[in-house]
Amino acid sequence: MSKNRSIAVLCSGGDGPGMNAALRSVVRSAYKAGIDVYGVYKGYEGLLERSVVPLDLASVGNIIQRGGTFIYTSRSPRFMEPAHRAAAAAYLKELGVMGLIVIGGNGSFNGAHLLHKEWGMPVACIPGTIDNDIEGTEFTIGFDTATNTAVEAIDKIRDTATSHERTFLVEVMGRSAGGIAITVAITTGAEAVIFPDRNVDLSQVASAVTRGVARGKKSSIIIVAEGEKEGLGHGYQKILRETYGLDTRLCILGHIQRGGNPSARDRFLGSIMGQMAVQALHEGQTAVATVVRQGQFTLAPLVECLNKRNDFDKSLVELLDTLAL
Repeated sequence: MSKNRSIAVLCSGGDGPGMNAALRSVVRSAYKAGIDVYGVYKGYEGLLERSVVPLDLASVGNIIQRGGTFIYTSRSPRFMEPAHRAAAAAYLKELGVMGLIVIGGNGSFNGAHLLHKEWGMPVACIPGTIDNDIEGTEFTIGFDTATNTAVEAIDKIRDTATSHERTFLVEVMGRSAGGIAITVAITTGAEAVIFPDRNVDLSQVASAVTRGVARGKKSSIIIVAEGEKEGLGHGYQKILRETYGLDTRLCILGHIQRGGNPSARDRFLGSIMGQMAVQALHEGQTAVATVVRQGQFTLAPLVECLNKRNDFDKSLVELLDTLAL
């Protein structure tokens, strides 16, 4: 592969549907521009292990519809250490790449930022996380598919809940970000949503359920954002049962939300952002992220996208309360 006419690409952190679409776009956009591509297996850990292969057009054939990432991903605690970042930067310079494309979330973006800040490596980051929690962009690759997967599952749970006249707590992913939780709560007609990182008033949740039962509702769905601490859903279930007398069942959707065929929107996001990242490095930009702002695709300085965005429009909670009456 030619020196200074090549780039490297990796996926880091949790996988998300649409990453393969982004990889396909990176490889094919680079090929059209006369740029070779190295694929780094297993994220930053792959850089440390020198697990890198050339990618060509055939490498990305028939992958746009597949979930996950065909070059794999991982979380690399070693990469948090300066000495290991130095080794990774040295290897990239040895390969002679003009820059690195990173597809991932907040931690992945910060790793790329350090590579650029400490060693001058040009980087272009693509937001890929189902949590939709990266500052500076309205949407991330994987969020749309994850919410659709959760909605489909909850619709099925509602059938069982109605048949048995029960209340179900359904725990969805998202960590400290509540984007998935509030979105699926509204779109599944849930009676309430619980955010562990906010003040939780289970008496209000119980009231919402009993109010619905009083007017003839045969089932209730309560969405629980998973939060940072494992097992919160079980705790809420116990309190609702023992304190408020609600016959509740708990369903944790878990990693099913990460997999599956990406939605058309996530394929579209990945395709556009992959091309943008290649073009940015080709034009000599050194530390950028592909983002969506006010509905438009654009490039932003990477430093604007390093923090987690855990908040969302508070009016959505008010909307849920209105629709759940």
